[in-house]
Amino acid sequence: MLFKGLREEFILESFFYTGDTLFNLIPIFMGIIFIIVIGSIILNAGKGISQWKKNEDSPRLSVHAIISSKRTNISRHTHHHDDHMHSHSTSTTYYVTFQFESGDRSEFRISGKEYGQLAEGDSGTLTFQGTRYLGFERDFHSSQDTLRG
Repeated sequence: MLFKGLREEFILESFFYTGDTLFNLIPIFMGIIFIIVIGSIILNAGKGISQWKKNEDSPRLSVHAIISSKRTNISRHTHHHDDHMHSHSTSTTYYVTFQFESGDRSEFRISGKEYGQLAEGDSGTLTFQGTRYLGFERDFHSSQDTLRG
């Protein structure tokens, strides 16, 4: 009878506690993290492909526009190396907002070279396809004439 009670207690204890809790929880936790990371990568890739497809399906438009504003976004990155060495780098993303004759505005990401060649108030022909900036050809008259008229 004594052995039967010990055996039942051992079985119940084994069912609810099968060893060190951390050894049971860490694989589950790592699996969840892995699924979240892979899911995020797949989701972002899907969004990128969807936007690319949408741009490809959009017509290429060339319309008259005025540069209403310019802005930059500077991202700082820290890299950790062996022997406690750290390096820092930055990257700059350039944006230009164009205003159309209808009053609507659109912002496009452009290269640093083009960003430096454009000025607020410049008017000309903007060429784009969906959210993809293709180019801007300035009018021959000065940007001051556009602002006055």
